[in-house]
Amino acid sequence: MIRKALSSDLTAIHSLTQDCAKAMIASGIHQWNEHYPTQERFEKDVQSGELYLYEENKHLIGIIVLTDFMDDEYISVKWLTNNHNNLYVHRVAVHPLYWGQGYAQQIMTFAKQYAKENQYQSIRLDTFSQNKRNQKFYEIRGYQRLDDIYFPKQSEHPFHCYELTL
Repeated sequence: MIRKALSSDLTAIHSLTQDCAKAMIASGIHQWNEHYPTQERFEKDVQSGELYLYEENKHLIGIIVLTDFMDDEYISVKWLTNNHNNLYVHRVAVHPLYWGQGYAQQIMTFAKQYAKENQYQSIRLDTFSQNKRNQKFYEIRGYQRLDDIYFPKQSEHPFHCYELTL
């Protein structure tokens, strides 16, 4: 089941992302750290109604943020569509115990359905350049790789931007 996150979910959400960060670092992917994502970031996501949870039997499996707000880092990107009526995906995470079991696919299917139902013209996101698994994941689903952006507090390596036109 996918539902909007509540303030009461914040501890579990933060714990999930910390477990993801540890598992990624153990795999040589230094994407998330003490600067990102933070508890405060998730609080803002919940307050704005943009954070969704994937649960099974009241157990948190994964999360996704869906927003129509374009971050400043994306302004320089040469997107496939105009900067109007686009859905942005952030902070997709599946608990490491469930990696490889299709949960990320289900979460991204939800995002695509949400985008279509709300008549967005495209879905935009970024993924870490050192996370080849994520790049393949999005490319298999038809997302086109575009320009790179940087988040200096997260990494010296770039993040690849992707867009899927609907």
